[in-house]
Amino acid sequence: MAHDAARTPPAQPRPDPSACVPASLSHALSPALDAPRPSPLPAAAQVVIVGGGVIGASIAFHLAEAGVRDVLLLERHTAASGSSGKPIGGVRAQFSDPLNIRLGQRSLRAWREFAERPGADVGLKSAGYLFLLGSDEAVAAFREAAALQRELGVDSRIISPGEAHRLCPYIGPWSGIVAAAYSPDDGYALPKAAVLGYLRAARDLGAVVRTHCTVTGIDTEGGTLRAVHTTSGTVRTGTVVCAAGAWSGGIGAMAGVPLPVTPLRRQIALTGPLTPHPPRIPFTLDFESTLYFHNDDAGGLVLGLSDTRQEPGFGRDFSEEWLEPFREAAARRAPALAGLKPAGGWAGLYEMTPDRNALIGESTGVSRFLYATGFSGHGFLQAPAVGEIVRDLWLGREPFLDVGPLAASRFHGAWAARPEAHII
Repeated sequence: MAHDAARTPPAQPRPDPSACVPASLSHALSPALDAPRPSPLPAAAQVVIVGGGVIGASIAFHLAEAGVRDVLLLERHTAASGSSGKPIGGVRAQFSDPLNIRLGQRSLRAWREFAERPGADVGLKSAGYLFLLGSDEAVAAFREAAALQRELGVDSRIISPGEAHRLCPYIGPWSGIVAAAYSPDDGYALPKAAVLGYLRAARDLGAVVRTHCTVTGIDTEGGTLRAVHTTSGTVRTGTVVCAAGAWSGGIGAMAGVPLPVTPLRRQIALTGPLTPHPPRIPFTLDFESTLYFHNDDAGGLVLGLSDTRQEPGFGRDFSEEWLEPFREAAARRAPALAGLKPAGGWAGLYEMTPDRNALIGESTGVSRFLYATGFSGHGFLQAPAVGEIVRDLWLGREPFLDVGPLAASRFHGAWAARPEAHII
């Protein structure tokens, strides 16, 4: 889970998202990457990437590493200022669709090797993911998915309520769960550290990163890209990669490429340090209610829930109305959490698609307009694999995974939702 820009309620302490980034990396990169750039943009670029979050940063790194020259990444605000700027992002391969399983699995491997390539500490914690299942129907679905995950090499299993309690003491015999799904290899890492690590490596390989640079238009002629207009000037290019997250619909529209991405606010509460400190627990999610919680590495917990009452929009103010359904769900599954008062929190934007699966591919109507967006809460965990895939699509190589089913064109006319059930 990852979220966008934040604001905490008045008179409440606001945890600093950058505090989780290793100091050496933050000090080395932030001034260079986040400061406004008054110098002119390059007159031309082979590839222009729109979006300075983890998806755009991964794509920039993988392209530059492959020897692609004149890669230019544009970010409207600062690097990792959107969804990728938050303290903790979940990483997992516990999905029900082979495509998403393989995206998660490939990315988990990359997160484990991130210190060597591209070279940064992303604070990966293999705490495990624990899905709480409250019905026989849910257990049957997750049992089938776990079998598929194991076939693909993922350590996944269905466990009893007693085993779930031993892993997460907040869950007890009163919780009403029938079983739980558990994978010990899943966990969480630090999105901002990942963005800065990718961007540092991309820059060292020759890519150009420009922040505080908003795209205002995209020129096409006869289905061919010609130029990108920005608040800092115009860049001639034959390739645009849209990795603009919740703003991707507008970027696509500039080029005449429909990208069905809707912004939706999601909110997180932070308990602050608790006494005694919480035990080390998995990233725990209640599949029925979407309640979730996990450690924050500061002696407290992170609390969340996907509030079904939330209306689409770009609003990112933190509010507490979602805590009502959170507390109702917690009273059933983890009563000790129901009465906790948040010390702070933040709100951010999910980039939602109609079937809550990503859009990855290349436009069939505008040559060399590629996109990687609409991850609906799973962009951070899939970012390394997506960077590889977009690199290979641009180079004309066969990616390790066929992402044809994730093309934006799947929504043209009558369409069927992707067969993915493990969505929170």
